[in-house]
Amino acid sequence: MSMQQRIESALAVFQPEYLQVLNESHMHSRGSDTHYKAVVVSEHFAGLNAVKRHQKVYGLLGGLMGEFHALALHTYTPQEWSKLGAAPASPTCAGGHD
Repeated sequence: MSMQQRIESALAVFQPEYLQVLNESHMHSRGSDTHYKAVVVSEHFAGLNAVKRHQKVYGLLGGLMGEFHALALHTYTPQEWSKLGAAPASPTCAGGHD
């Protein structure tokens, strides 16, 4: 199972209405399985600020967090997602030292 699939499988616990995990390692210089972006839309985030949402995700991923370099998180409630419809684009890598 790929790292992307492992992240997706772990995040399924949130019963997301929408889930997208992208391997963005090609945008960076640290290897092929190092940088990921996750968009998670779930009722589990209702009433939580961004920090609390991210803490829930990090807690759920546990030891997986040590197996890659970076995870860009975009967490929304279904109501927020219906207004936005898309997560922001990831920035391009600013250099080889990320």
